[in-house]
Amino acid sequence: MTHAYTPGLRIAEKTKVASHRVLPLLGDVVVKKGDVLRAEDVVARTHLPGKVHAINAVNRLGIQPKDLREYMLKKEGDPVQKDEIIAETKPWVKMLKAVLLSPITGTIETISTVTGQILLREPPKPIQVSAYVDGTVTEILEKEGVVIETTATLIQGIFGVGGETVGELVLAVDKPEDTLADDRILPAHKDKIIVGGAFVRHDALEKARRVGVRGIIIGGFNDEDLKKLLGYDLGVAITGSEEIGLTLILTEGFGQIPIAQKTFDLLQSRAGAKASINGATQIRAGVVRPEIVIPYETSKPSGAETDKPADRGMEIGDTVRVIRVPYFGKIGRIKALPFSPQTIETEASVRILEIEFSDGSTIVVPRANVEMIER
Repeated sequence: MTHAYTPGLRIAEKTKVASHRVLPLLGDVVVKKGDVLRAEDVVARTHLPGKVHAINAVNRLGIQPKDLREYMLKKEGDPVQKDEIIAETKPWVKMLKAVLLSPITGTIETISTVTGQILLREPPKPIQVSAYVDGTVTEILEKEGVVIETTATLIQGIFGVGGETVGELVLAVDKPEDTLADDRILPAHKDKIIVGGAFVRHDALEKARRVGVRGIIIGGFNDEDLKKLLGYDLGVAITGSEEIGLTLILTEGFGQIPIAQKTFDLLQSRAGAKASINGATQIRAGVVRPEIVIPYETSKPSGAETDKPADRGMEIGDTVRVIRVPYFGKIGRIKALPFSPQTIETEASVRILEIEFSDGSTIVVPRANVEMIER
């Protein structure tokens, strides 16, 4: 056996990207197959049911549940306004009259003569899904959404927070080793996605939010600053739904780690192009990677695609990144893939590989301690 399978981190200068744009509930698809779309274009719409509010009407009115409908001024399905009277008693003495006001604007959903409760529902919330990337609709998922394909530069990161956003890609540093300090974030970066270097501090992120930066791509970040940014400990979960004013993508990991030179060069070569990024990350079952998608203009020839086949095994010469200390974040090429398991320092018997770095040095690590970088 000459190879084994391992997690992969895709970095491709030019590859075909298929984006599935799906509604959370069944709705209406508003585009057709073959349409050429911009990232901002809406592809599907639906409505989320409004929140339900329960009122214990019999306690408020001092009546029996079986008599509730007699005191109702509204029936099921009727619209109501906030603070509108929906039920009242009719005593001989007007001063003793009890009234029930609607706590919301919405509709009467249920009147129960068993429990004595009234259920009201807020108006449905409109939801729409955008294309996210510039591309062509290749498939219609009836009442659900679409599949959009585009030829693009694709870079997957290690970790991210914040959802989907789109903007012009701009470099804010000169070298991958630079720190993205607050003085490098300029008013001209409003609505842009900026590329930093090895590290960004919390004060620089705060300035970026004030300026209106849509996204930051950086090598590393402090985990304590992540807590400040979110306002809570993240824990183990899928990210991407945070409302923090921008999207942050780490290409290397936590700490001060320069963006890999090839990644930086690739981002630099696409500076000025329109990029779509998403910080959604899931590190457990069903791995989700934060991504940077930079489509090529559809009006220009796309040229040859350079992506490698997905889900293939490791081979000698492949580029990998070490994902365990003490070599965390270092990138090199596979020099050897011994077939037989070997005993490591922990006394476990595991499959290993030999990695050669750019300076000529080599290390031997378990295969589980690396991830492939598909370039």
